[in-house]
Amino acid sequence: MFKRVMCALLALALLLSAGVALGAEQPREIEPLDYDSLPEPREGQHHYLLACIDNWHSENQKLSNTDGVILVTMDTAANRLLFTTFTREMLIKRPDGGIGRITYIAKNYGPEALCKIISTHFGVKVDKYIIFSMDNVQSIIDAMGGVYITVTDAEADYLNRYRISRDSTKPSMDKGGTYLFGGHAAVIYMRIRKVGGDGDAGRTRRMRTVLSTLAGKYANASLGEAMSLLSTVSENLVTMNLSMADLVEAAGYAMALRGVTPEGMQMPSDDALSDITYAGMQTRQVDFDMARRQLADFLNGTDEQANARFEVGD
Repeated sequence: MFKRVMCALLALALLLSAGVALGAEQPREIEPLDYDSLPEPREGQHHYLLACIDNWHSENQKLSNTDGVILVTMDTAANRLLFTTFTREMLIKRPDGGIGRITYIAKNYGPEALCKIISTHFGVKVDKYIIFSMDNVQSIIDAMGGVYITVTDAEADYLNRYRISRDSTKPSMDKGGTYLFGGHAAVIYMRIRKVGGDGDAGRTRRMRTVLSTLAGKYANASLGEAMSLLSTVSENLVTMNLSMADLVEAAGYAMALRGVTPEGMQMPSDDALSDITYAGMQTRQVDFDMARRQLADFLNGTDEQANARFEVGD
């Protein structure tokens, strides 16, 4: 009996050491592109990667997981402002060659590695980044006077029962409707995943909604107001690799695009995602060939379906 038990334990150990966990699936092969061979953004198109870590406070040398990753594209040639949100649940190839979720990359390898992961997996070269904590985002939204958000009855119920104080919206939130959210309430709204049945896709959609609404508030901003916002952003972040000249340049692009209706896209799209159990967790694998084509079509304005404009506040 003892011998049979030992043999069974040995067999199980061999299976686990080979990476064949019970109930696990093997993800499809991931073949990132070569970063140095990626084309530069076309003339007039400027990319900035914004990421918010899963913590209210953070230090540059001690980042947490990234809770939200957004590619902001200001296309001054085509007169377009684009927000592309990336799901935190997708599997990617890590810098060490292993497979893991993108949410861990900045924490374990640094924000530069996150830029390269986005670039090589999705085919768009991005090297400028800003990393925020949730407290940073809260402060920026408060400095902008809050943000109007339209919520469903289910969202209002969730926020009231579990998350926000009664005085964090104006008027005090009762049911579905449009309210002026303070910074803390807006951050909590963007983090909702358990309402609506669309999980992380719902979270990324809410991020785009808040960003687009904030952009709309500056449709008629003066240069002085833009520089004031720039100062607020520079004072409320964890780390970035933009110089002050880069920030001023970005502010100039934003001023040129005042009043432009923002466009948003989830990346990868649902068509390019499939559920998988990997390394003991429920996650998503990606058809990166499809995702690259869809993102290129969206950024270049060549796919009417992907190029889904939404009105500010939707």
